[in-house]
Amino acid sequence: MHLRILALLTAALAVMSGAPPAVADDDAGNTASPIKHLVVIFQENVSFDHYFATYPIAANTAGEPRFTARPDTPTVNGLNAALLTRNPNSAQPFRLDRSQAHTCDMGHDYTQEQLAFDHGLMDRFPETTGAGTGCANSQVMGYYDGNTVTALWNYAQTFAMSDNSYTTGFGPSTVGALNLAAGNTFGAACTSTAVYCAAGAGAGTVIGDPQPTNDKCDTRDRTTMTQGKNVGDLLNAKGVSWGFFEGGFADCAQSHTAVGASPKKDYIPHHQPFQYFASTANPNHVAPTSPQMVGNQGDAANHQYDLADFWAAVNAGNFPAVNFIKAPGYEDGHPGYSDPLDEQFFVVNFLNALQRTRFWNDTAVVIAYDDTDGWYDHVMSPIVDQSQTPLDALTAPGQCGANAAAVPAGQQARCGYGGRMPLLVISRFAKSNFVDGNTTDQSSILRLIEDNWQLGRIGTGSTDAYAGSLMSMFSFRGSDAEGGAGKLFLNPCTGARQEDPRALDPTGYTATFSNTCL
Repeated sequence: MHLRILALLTAALAVMSGAPPAVADDDAGNTASPIKHLVVIFQENVSFDHYFATYPIAANTAGEPRFTARPDTPTVNGLNAALLTRNPNSAQPFRLDRSQAHTCDMGHDYTQEQLAFDHGLMDRFPETTGAGTGCANSQVMGYYDGNTVTALWNYAQTFAMSDNSYTTGFGPSTVGALNLAAGNTFGAACTSTAVYCAAGAGAGTVIGDPQPTNDKCDTRDRTTMTQGKNVGDLLNAKGVSWGFFEGGFADCAQSHTAVGASPKKDYIPHHQPFQYFASTANPNHVAPTSPQMVGNQGDAANHQYDLADFWAAVNAGNFPAVNFIKAPGYEDGHPGYSDPLDEQFFVVNFLNALQRTRFWNDTAVVIAYDDTDGWYDHVMSPIVDQSQTPLDALTAPGQCGANAAAVPAGQQARCGYGGRMPLLVISRFAKSNFVDGNTTDQSSILRLIEDNWQLGRIGTGSTDAYAGSLMSMFSFRGSDAEGGAGKLFLNPCTGARQEDPRALDPTGYTATFSNTCL
């Protein structure tokens, strides 16, 4: 039994029990909408086509959970017959079944991803990002359907999803994490080749996965963001409670193993964006002084917590207004050390528990991803930020567009938007069975926080200034979303619909955390 996960589960089950909270709910502050609590589940390395290429049509092969779409389900911009059979890439897209959940990690560097886009032709994925160690380059063309990513397809049926949302810039995990927190990757004190440094400027742009300076779990190339603010600074200025909760934050050595993978540390330093900023860092991973202090200013935890602290706070009646949730490594969906089934298990258990709390009626959850991992997607992103450095290759060698005036405040190596990724909104306020076609990016989540809690903008080149809004995915008319549903409970093993989880034997939940259901 994974003892740490059992502790997390115990806390979650306590929340689900319906027992009266020990203290009053934290004041979420004045909000521009009925949303008083926001939860962002930030997962890893998935392109939109990798998970939703054929949505809402699943193959429904024998031995796999079936998926049948509602008759009124809208289509998405996925892979049509021509793209499935006459694809311009050197390998054709192919379906990965449930037994193929574990795959290699694809190439997803800043330059690699631009080369795969090939001037917008989207035809060089096997040759550039199809670089998974031990796998054929053609694996980059693989996609899952509703027989494997069943839970996400079911959430899309009941709530809202986007088929036009992108990474803010090209590149791997840290790039996406910083764009979520600050809408900017420029302003780094560069200490390694893992980041791009503007010549002679004393600051650079993060384009790789350096680790945050002084984090006690660091093992290599360290970087600090020395310029600009993040959304945590804005929340603190307004006195709004918030926290970033990551599995394994309390214990650097803690690790687990996904099915078919090698052991992986639960806490991954370069996935924690707020650790890069001195104002919001908790470099020594100090625990909060009490559950009532979680999310609030006043102790050395400084809003950075272990995932167990989230459930401890909620169980104490203290649900922070803004919550960033990072699964332990083996459940974050990252190819190579995690997979869609382990990811599903985490997401479903988390949402089942959260929906059983008394806070659900004013809560919204956003499921988003940090980067595409280089997986094939057929949609060319709109380029809103240009760049001209030796690292760029989108439109010509050394170029992501040729207009230097389009580079925000001279902040190079921020070519974007990058690849297209899934984004879902789960809430009683979410429009039901709705597909949003408005252009958004990772910093649209940042904008949602800023607008709802009336924080203002970060400035200094942050993309929050022009990020598309997620509000078209919500409806606040009536007691529930327009045509929507209040709750959806799923089976964490199969992703299929089930009754209220109070009917489940808690020992069954415990057993499944050891991956026996997979």
